[in-house]
Amino acid sequence: MKSISLYVDQGSWLNKMHPYTKLLYILTAIVIPLIGGEFVLFPIMIACSLFLLASGGILKRALPLVAFSFTLIVVIFLIQGLFNHSNETVLISIGVITFYKEGVLFAAKIGCNILNMLLSFGVFVLTTSPQELVDELEKSGFSPRFGYIINSVFQILPQMIATKDRITDAQRSRGMETEGNLFVRMKAFLPLISPVVMSSLINIRERAIALDVRGFGRKQKKTWLYDRPKYKWDPLIRIILVLLMSATIVWRVLLCR
Repeated sequence: MKSISLYVDQGSWLNKMHPYTKLLYILTAIVIPLIGGEFVLFPIMIACSLFLLASGGILKRALPLVAFSFTLIVVIFLIQGLFNHSNETVLISIGVITFYKEGVLFAAKIGCNILNMLLSFGVFVLTTSPQELVDELEKSGFSPRFGYIINSVFQILPQMIATKDRITDAQRSRGMETEGNLFVRMKAFLPLISPVVMSSLINIRERAIALDVRGFGRKQKKTWLYDRPKYKWDPLIRIILVLLMSATIVWRVLLCR
């Protein structure tokens, strides 16, 4: 059965790391460039995320995240480079189109921020089992309903993609054209999207019934079949991340004086 999660179990040190440590890394990767205020911090954190993804053997799985952000970043560069209200210094002119230095630099900062967040979240999403995260949240005292919401967020996109692929194959087997020019794709859109939406609604109902059968709303204390083994480097990594954030905050405060 095809997995409906983005999680990849490579048996790497990132897979062994506690989910909370990886959540702390996301916070660190976002906070340091934003609080530090220096543009160079964005490439540094992006490089750190790429290194982590490569060391965990999941760099290729993270490439779609970069591809997803590429279109958005290009649009930001076009809009800011041409129309930013601070534009004064001409960077490059192509015919009647002029890009300005101020807008391009502003767009570069936004683009790096988007890429930094996507890659840091990629480190977490691609190396953390949704069920493991939910279990750890519930062990920490969070409501099972909160854990279910988190688990659903992790699974909804992969599940809809899998459903779409399955329905596309079924429609093709019936002779419907789903590939070709823009007109052909638009004509095939409604016959594809309608079953996807209906299938998602049916899945929601089935999940609700399954949760009810399994006693989701019971108030008794839950027991655990599996205890997650502790990773010995978790405490040290957390200390380093907290120290990095603290140092950035202190450095920013000293610069503002």
